[in-house]
Amino acid sequence: MHRTFRVTTAAPLVAVLLATGLSGCHWFKKKNELYAQSAEARPLEVPPDLDRPAADKAMALPTVGTSVTASSAAKPAIAALGFSAAGERDAVFAKVGDALAAIPEVKIASKAQILGTYDVDYMDAKFLVRVTKAGDGSYVSAVDPRGLPPSGDAAGKLMATLKAAIAP
Repeated sequence: MHRTFRVTTAAPLVAVLLATGLSGCHWFKKKNELYAQSAEARPLEVPPDLDRPAADKAMALPTVGTSVTASSAAKPAIAALGFSAAGERDAVFAKVGDALAAIPEVKIASKAQILGTYDVDYMDAKFLVRVTKAGDGSYVSAVDPRGLPPSGDAAGKLMATLKAAIAP
């Protein structure tokens, strides 16, 4: 009986020691030198789908000579109200300000030189007169607060008057 007691107590003890010895991660560890380096020295890994531009249909350009659909034909074309002027944007902006001040029916509500805009009230219409850089010169245009050409005749008449005063 004394002998069976030793085997029954020794067997669990050996099993615990064996499990403890084999469970150590250091025996099964794989060495990878890339991860031993600092984070800044490791090469950048980019997933395969992120290293090239998207090729979905949102980026597709229309083909030349596409036919006009009925829905696009029903939309009226919006003509831009503006003209080109020679000179740097800031110089043309100052000329536009002087020309607007010389027109008695024009009320300048505000101006923003950094944006190149005058907020004007002319013939009961409110719109912006915008001066932008265009190539070697500048472009003077009338836009509504949404950035679209304003409706009505007031903007067209004011642009014609400004063009005569600035770009003769």
